[in-house]
Amino acid sequence: MTDIPFSSAPPLPTPHRQRPQPRQVVTAILREAGIGLALLVMIAFFAALAPDFLSSQNVSNILTQVTINLILATGMTFAILIGGIDLSVGAVMALCAVVAGTVITAASLSPGLAIVLAIFAALGTGVVCGALNGFISAFWGVPSFIVTLGMLNIARGGALEVTNARTIYDFPDSFNAFGTAEVAHIPLMFILALCLLGIGWFVLTRTVFGRMIYAIGNNEEAVRLSGHRPFVIKVLAFTVTGLMVGIGAVVYMARLTIANPILGNGFELNAIAAVIIGGTSLSGGRGSLVGTLLGAIVIGVLANGLILMGVTDFIRQIITGIVIIAAVILDAYRAKLALRPAKAV
Repeated sequence: MTDIPFSSAPPLPTPHRQRPQPRQVVTAILREAGIGLALLVMIAFFAALAPDFLSSQNVSNILTQVTINLILATGMTFAILIGGIDLSVGAVMALCAVVAGTVITAASLSPGLAIVLAIFAALGTGVVCGALNGFISAFWGVPSFIVTLGMLNIARGGALEVTNARTIYDFPDSFNAFGTAEVAHIPLMFILALCLLGIGWFVLTRTVFGRMIYAIGNNEEAVRLSGHRPFVIKVLAFTVTGLMVGIGAVVYMARLTIANPILGNGFELNAIAAVIIGGTSLSGGRGSLVGTLLGAIVIGVLANGLILMGVTDFIRQIITGIVIIAAVILDAYRAKLALRPAKAV
């Protein structure tokens, strides 16, 4: 743990007051500059082999494809930074979508009121599921991957039950228009995702709540011994994850103009991959949303480039899996490097 920002906490040194050690500089380069360089190399590679890769239409397609994963990965970063994980985001997103779809298609509501209520229904469903994940995990000390695995089945079953396994469609045109709107050829939904990422970055780096998330990921017991309550912070972190899932569901509905109970399969893995590739440690306490942004773009560029090269879906899954394993190995190397004792001067 590096800093506890509460006045009642013992005065601990803050990172910005210390001169960075060479090893810390190397670790920072490996974490974010390294992924940025890898992204540039990947873009150059696909641009050389696929002439249409850098066309404005394809770049817009990439940004559209990145949007949902970026929103989910932003929330997932909060969960992973405290040392947890959320395996239920795909299924909860389906549940949020079908609940919102049921509201928005209610015949007795005007289009404007139906859209507003549907958005609140999606966000509320995501918040409740995320808060439950955090509460059960923090109160009973159950590993978050087990709790969220159970929530995955609950949410998926709930989505199928609500819709009787049918797809909901026929949304108002004004709602569907959001999914195709652009600003200067940039999808509006991607701009929304960047705004959410910016808010998340501010929370993590400029608020007490954000600093406590890092502190819990580094040493939860030290936070508890200093007189603070990790329970509340952990519940809030998972609640943020659920809120992002609810927003992702609304964006997904606007993009595809449907609410499907089986949507979101594998979305949790893509979100986790974006966070890990972006340099956030699976053990918590280290990482940033800037890295998550780069990680989400890497996954989007990789998928799009491979499609343009005619690579089959099965091979794309293999290559994506290799990239994820490489990122985890790099994370283990960074952790080992950070723990290595400094040489005496």
